[in-house]
Amino acid sequence: MFSFCKMQATGNDFVIVDCTENEFEYSLPVLTKFLCDRHYGVGADGTIFLEKSETADFKMRIFNHDGTEAEMCGNGIRCLAKYIFDKQKIQENQFSIETLAGIKNVKLELENQTVLSITVNMGEIEMEHLKYVIEIEEKNYEIYPILIGNPHVVCFVEDVENFEVEKIGPILENYKYFPNRTNVEFVQILDNENIKVRVWERGVGETNSCGTGACASSMIAIQKKLTQNQVTVNLKGGKLQINYHKANNVLTLTGPAETVFEGKIEKI
Repeated sequence: MFSFCKMQATGNDFVIVDCTENEFEYSLPVLTKFLCDRHYGVGADGTIFLEKSETADFKMRIFNHDGTEAEMCGNGIRCLAKYIFDKQKIQENQFSIETLAGIKNVKLELENQTVLSITVNMGEIEMEHLKYVIEIEEKNYEIYPILIGNPHVVCFVEDVENFEVEKIGPILENYKYFPNRTNVEFVQILDNENIKVRVWERGVGETNSCGTGACASSMIAIQKKLTQNQVTVNLKGGKLQINYHKANNVLTLTGPAETVFEGKIEKI
């Protein structure tokens, strides 16, 4: 038997499993697929395992719905940061979390010891300065690859609400240029401070939100001078704030996270 916590951040939901107290012997990919199943399990876009770290205050391992391990997740790390604070594993409102994409520093905005929002320093951004033009059914799509800890491509569209995300998303995710697959963001520019984004996540499908995807979309929009350096990203699940600090080439991601419920699993 083990305990879990179901959390969500702008509609991107996760199962949090604490592995810091006892030795955990389950296969994490197999367990993830069971926990994320929305019919027979808890139901989530991914599973996050909290572990001890030798290089940071805590360590995060995150697995997609299909059991594949991801490097990083902007929404997931905010959920984990709130979980850590709420479970009183740390008293400070600033701490570090080790990920496969490096150590990320988080800062919690508190009111009477309640977490209102979490800001994640996403670190320096690796810009590839590439553009691919991919033809799908006699139509060309311009896509811009970018690494935000994990791989993304950004595709600008005129009407994201009515765009065929379910059709084009999996084609781009699995395109030959991306041997490890990629996350895909479809982006509509609303004005120089606001964008609207739909996300096709690698190993998951369309989700309500993606933190690293919001960062990727904003960074490409900023690079192309379509927006200012502070961007509000409108996603299906809510809004995220992205700030690009040009002086040191660093992005910060700010948004909420909420606990949905807690429970115990007796057997799998």
